[in-house]
Amino acid sequence: MPTRILPAVGDTDAVRSVTTLLSQLPDAEPVSPVVDSTQLIDTLARLAAESVDELPEVVIVHERIGPVPALELIREVALRFPAVGVILVTSDASPGLFQAAMDYGARGLVALPLSYEELASRVQAVAQWSVGVRRHLGAGGDVFTGVGGTVVTVSGAKGGVGVTLTAIQLALAAQASGRSTALVDLDLQTGDVASYLDVQFRRSVVDLAAIADISPRVLADAVFRHDTGLALLLAPAEGERGEDVTDRAARQIVSALRSRYEVVVIDCGAQIGGAGAAAVEMADRALLVTTPDVVAVRGAKRAVRMWDRLQIRKAEETTIVVNRHSRGTEIQPPLIQKITGTAVAATAVPANFKELQSVVDAGRVHELENKSAVKQALWGLAAELGLVKVPEGAQKAGRFRGGDRGSVSLRRRREG
Repeated sequence: MPTRILPAVGDTDAVRSVTTLLSQLPDAEPVSPVVDSTQLIDTLARLAAESVDELPEVVIVHERIGPVPALELIREVALRFPAVGVILVTSDASPGLFQAAMDYGARGLVALPLSYEELASRVQAVAQWSVGVRRHLGAGGDVFTGVGGTVVTVSGAKGGVGVTLTAIQLALAAQASGRSTALVDLDLQTGDVASYLDVQFRRSVVDLAAIADISPRVLADAVFRHDTGLALLLAPAEGERGEDVTDRAARQIVSALRSRYEVVVIDCGAQIGGAGAAAVEMADRALLVTTPDVVAVRGAKRAVRMWDRLQIRKAEETTIVVNRHSRGTEIQPPLIQKITGTAVAATAVPANFKELQSVVDAGRVHELENKSAVKQALWGLAAELGLVKVPEGAQKAGRFRGGDRGSVSLRRRREG
C-alpha cells in the first residue's frame, strides 16, 4: 500500500527540493504541499471528518513553516490527529532540538540539506508506526481520533459591546443542548466571566500556562464546574498575572480543551494580545461583536485589518455579530458587512438592556428569563453557528427547547 505524505513547507525552494525527493521514494504517494499552518490543520480536519483512513500516514513539517511555529504546529497535529506521524525537517539537528521535537509529538527529525537515504529511512519508520496506530484504532482502541471539539472565539470591536454576555449565552445554549462545553475567559486583565456567573474560584488559566503537558487530570483541576454544567476556565483575579499566558501557552491550552470538550467558547475581550491572537487563529469560528454605531464599526474594521496584517485571520473568515440592533438605527448589518469585508451573522441581537440589568447587576446572567428577546437571539445565534445539538424532529417543529434553561429558535428569518 502506498504511503501518503503531506509536506507542510512555506519556502518555495524548499517545496521544490522536498517534493522532488519524496517523488523518488519507493511506494510513496506525495500529496500537494500546503504552505502554512492554517492550511495544514484545515486539510487534516477535512480529511479526518470523512475517516481516519483518509488522513496521510506522514506529515513533513519544515522548520520555516508559519505563522504558527513548527514545534507548536507539531504539538497541535499530534493532539488532534494522533494517527498521523510527523517528521520535522530542520537545519538544526542538535540533540536539544531532537529532544524538543519528540516532546512536542514528532515521530522523527531529518536534517537539512536533505539526503535521500535519511529521508527514506525516516518516512518508512514513521509510516509503519502510523499504520500500527490505525490498526489499533480500527480494533476499537479508546483513543481520541476526531478532529476535536468546535472552538469559537468571541472578541469585541471595542470595550462594552457585549462580548462576555455573548460568549456566556453561546456556551449556555451549547451546554443545554447536551454538548459538553467549556467557557474560557482569555480577557486576561479585565475578564468578567466569573462576575457574570457569580463564581469565586482560586484557579485560573494562568495555572496551566507553565505546564508542558496538560493531562486530563491537570485540566480538570484547573476548571470550575458551574451549576449550569459549564466547565469554566477563568481569567486571573490579578490582571498582571495574565502576562504569564503566552501565545504558546494559549495554543496548548486551547488544544487540550478541544480534545476534551465538544464545544469551547473563548471570551477574548476587546484587546487582543498574544494569547488571544493565538486563540483566534486556532478557532473554527471567530466572532467579532460590534454595536451599530460609527465608533464601534470603525473599531471592527480596524480589528479585521489588523488580524489580516498579522496573519491571524482573514476578513472573510471572520463573522460579525451585531449587538443592540434596532430597525431605527442608521447603520444596518448589510452596511457593516460592506465596511468590514466580513460575513455578518444572520441573527442580530436586539437592543433591550432592561431585560438584562437585574441579572447583570446580580451576577447571574445564566438566570436570564427564557422569554428574553436578547436570550432568544443569542441562543438562535448558537443554532446558526451549529453549536447546539438539535433533537431529532425539532426542525420540523420549528423550535429547539433547551429544557428549563431556554430555547433556540430555528424559524426562518424573513428577508429584510
